[in-house]
Amino acid sequence: MRLDKFLKVSRLIKRRTLAKQVADQGRITIDGKVAKASSDVAPGNELAIRFGQKIVTVKVNELKASTKKEDAAMMYTIMKEEKLEKVDPEFVDDED
Repeated sequence: MRLDKFLKVSRLIKRRTLAKQVADQGRITIDGKVAKASSDVAPGNELAIRFGQKIVTVKVNELKASTKKEDAAMMYTIMKEEKLEKVDPEFVDDED
């Protein structure tokens, strides 16, 4: 399954277009390697997703084409959540 679709179906990220943007910015890794939106995700993979000042690491448990909201959290297990101390200038949005 594509990374952007997994993130949407599992509800880790609300919309697939947003999941694609986050992946294209290099803010997601699969097993330690920077991933694109089209990267394949399989059960057992470890995803690290950067949300602002936080990095959430999850392990993929299962893949489903669609799921109910209450069952979405069973698709992954949160391994750890890290807060970032410093802003990385590479990820600062200068377009404002």
